[in-house]
Amino acid sequence: MTTVRHDRPVTRADGPVPDWVRLGLVVLLAVPQLVIGVWAMAAPRRWFETFPGFGPALVAGEPPFNQHLASDVGAAFLATGVGLALAAHWGTQRPVRLALAIFIAFTLPHVAYHVLEPAPGLSAAADVANAGLLASSLVFAAVLWWGSGRDDRTGSGRD
Repeated sequence: MTTVRHDRPVTRADGPVPDWVRLGLVVLLAVPQLVIGVWAMAAPRRWFETFPGFGPALVAGEPPFNQHLASDVGAAFLATGVGLALAAHWGTQRPVRLALAIFIAFTLPHVAYHVLEPAPGLSAAADVANAGLLASSLVFAAVLWWGSGRDDRTGSGRD
């Protein structure tokens, strides 16, 4: 049997990310993705009719309800949240940046849609608030990306 050797030197991209980046991945990005995903998959109609659970029902602002679509969207949120949580657990730059890239690829078109297509069932203020909240997650992702390249011991960037 052949053994695979993993004795190559650790590169900067393999290095640990600061703890605040790992915490941010979990609290700011993974947990919301996981909650939304589980909710949409477990109770798609309730999720559609009441999300986010307070204020205007954002998803119901664009009827009609489609159980298949709601469940699939829930699965996408869940998958993104799992990737972010695993990256935080592993805590090194490559998985963190991969998870952030996937999150951004998922979120950027989502934000663009809400900026460009007002929901017929929402007020203009609710549409703006929704797009702003979604865009803030992109800002969080950018800060975490930047932080994942920092070495807190030296205060310098690693890449």
